[in-house]
Amino acid sequence: MTEILVLFYSQGGAVRDMANLIARGIESVPNTKARIRTVPKVSANCEATEPDVPASGAPYAELKDMEECAGLALGSPTRFGNMAAPMKYFLDGTAGLWLKGALIDKPAAVFTSTGSMHGGNESTLLTMMLPLMHHGMVIVGLPYSEPALSSTTSGGTPYGASHIGGVMDDKPITEDEKKLCIALGKRLAETALKLSAK
Repeated sequence: MTEILVLFYSQGGAVRDMANLIARGIESVPNTKARIRTVPKVSANCEATEPDVPASGAPYAELKDMEECAGLALGSPTRFGNMAAPMKYFLDGTAGLWLKGALIDKPAAVFTSTGSMHGGNESTLLTMMLPLMHHGMVIVGLPYSEPALSSTTSGGTPYGASHIGGVMDDKPITEDEKKLCIALGKRLAETALKLSAK
């Protein structure tokens, strides 16, 4: 069974919901399974800590999750056109994997949720790709052969799946956004199988 890591950070729940849709797409491909993980919050207060195990939801990611999986779907809400600090903090701690070349030639995809249509979803997706490219990963996007990419009036880009959550993060994921999340997961899993067969 080929496992794909779906690694996300979510504050309001939209990115978590997207992660579950991407996992559904991954698991629609025979012989693949999604491993869903999250990262803890970070705080400017050095005494503030998160529990070792989250109270609910996905477990916290460990570096071995990235090393053991055949591919990666990385998701974060947008923070001023970039990924959220907890995800950046986690990625900043992956130098050991970089030194070993542990992620070279593994496929990766990215996804995000923003408050508004022009709230930085594309810049967030692009900047999330940068550390993955430094790791030597192969970036997988969404081709325009996906009909929802042309019909969407909400989220969805060729760089990855996206969602427009509204300023109060109260807009549900649209049907087009759902289709694109599932399509991205499916494409990532298919690519992982092809690359691992070489």
